[in-house]
Amino acid sequence: EETLAQRGKTELLAKVQRASELIEVRTALQKRALGLGHAVGCAEGALEDDDEAVAVLLPDDLVLPTGVLTRMARVRERHGGSVLCAIDVPRERISAYGVFDVEDTSDADVKRVNGMVEKPKPEDAPSTFAAAGRYLLDRAIFDALRRITPGAGGELQLTDAVALLIDEGHPVHIVVHRGMRHDIGNPGGFLRAAVDFALDNPEYGPDLRAWLTRRLERA
Repeated sequence: EETLAQRGKTELLAKVQRASELIEVRTALQKRALGLGHAVGCAEGALEDDDEAVAVLLPDDLVLPTGVLTRMARVRERHGGSVLCAIDVPRERISAYGVFDVEDTSDADVKRVNGMVEKPKPEDAPSTFAAAGRYLLDRAIFDALRRITPGAGGELQLTDAVALLIDEGHPVHIVVHRGMRHDIGNPGGFLRAAVDFALDNPEYGPDLRAWLTRRLERA
């Protein structure tokens, strides 16, 4: 911050200072790579006694536009339990995802979850609704994580804990997100996300769009 101030970079300085004021950050270290469920469990100690739910956002999943967690919170207020974000995936690509077995509700974009299947064959998939890296989990998830059986390599899978809650009658719903989703856990997805963000940027978007148009005409 001092360097930016000395160089007169007031706009960048304001961005850096604003970031530190957005949230209060507490860090929980996952000292061993024992799966997503184990990582979520490591955060239990950061919750206050009156915290009833925890939001889990996987950083390699970008879900746009923003606001899906607000929708999920409204669904939790109405139905209770846990709420997960889902995307509608073409059936021929469904085997790359964890897939929800669902039933309809009065809202076309809200489904009650009866179970989950990890990376099924297209013909065996119970639906085309796949997990999208956003979870609003009832605090009961921590007890479930303590009771599930570790899988290969001793990993605790979050989906196994959610499945246990479903089996015990805990309400679980999905919100179907109809916007954009980028998987930046691989180079191709990262590049697509960078281009998508840049095209929407008023400073860089117009020039990038013009360049891409010219480049594609030469392809």
